Amino acid sequence: MILPAKHIRPDRALLGVGADILVGLTNPTTVSVLWDRMRRRRTSSNAYAVLDYRWFVLALDLLHMIGAIELDRGVIRKASG
Repeated sequence: MILPAKHIRPDRALLGVGADILVGLTNPTTVSVLWDRMRRRRTSSNAYAVLDYRWFVLALDLLHMIGAIELDRGVIRKASG
């Protein structure tokens, strides 16, 4: 689930989704704006699996737990340092 495996493609694993989120997080933004970006990006490209909102939130949780992103007053940003 976190890492790609035999039955989980890299674009479906939480680490892969998290990497995609970090690429899309070019500037501090809200969760809803980031979700819209990710959904549009994933539906417009056949290279990615369609992203479910629950999977998106799990990937955000993972990124927060490993210290890759910060949440400050409703705004998500890449962690400094």
